[in-house]
Amino acid sequence: MHDGPSDLIACSECDALYHAVQPKPGERGVCVRCHHVLIRPRRFAGMRIIMMAATMLILMGGAVFFPFLRIEAQGFAHSTSILDAALAFGGGRLELLAIATVALILLIPALRMVLLLYVLVPVVFDREPMHNAKAAFRLSEALKPWSMTEIFALGCAVALVKVGDLARIEFGPAFWMFAGLVIVVVIQESFVCSWSIWNSLDRPGT
Repeated sequence: MHDGPSDLIACSECDALYHAVQPKPGERGVCVRCHHVLIRPRRFAGMRIIMMAATMLILMGGAVFFPFLRIEAQGFAHSTSILDAALAFGGGRLELLAIATVALILLIPALRMVLLLYVLVPVVFDREPMHNAKAAFRLSEALKPWSMTEIFALGCAVALVKVGDLARIEFGPAFWMFAGLVIVVVIQESFVCSWSIWNSLDRPGT
């Protein structure tokens, strides 16, 4: 017997509709049409997501203000932070670009982590979900495509390869923090199961 519309799950890639079934830990629910993973519960996933979200916020805070890299060429040297690089676009028509850069690589990823903590901390510790927890998680999922920390890291890697032949480059503390941040982002995403989180929030009064 199925419970109705609340028992359904749609594939986010091809829109195929299925009746959701709770897999055992270690098992996955996969779309038979496009093979996109729909459900992937893992043991202690909630606590791990919380720990990694807190770690990401700490790394992000350090990466903003510590020197990201130092470039030396022809006797001249200059060090810069991520925030300095973003604000370099400030002034005139480029102000919107500066705002977008800061938002996409810093503010939106940080907001997503705060929202995940807001949603998951009460659930993991067996308490009632916070007020508007469903709306907070929905916003977190909506912001996911706009969180571009990994894209920024890839762009930096390409730029550094090209600049490396023209100048001497030294990586600052923020570079290694950002590298660690990207790794944590990838690992955290492997633990996030949206279907499981929605099920946890599906309680009376939420």
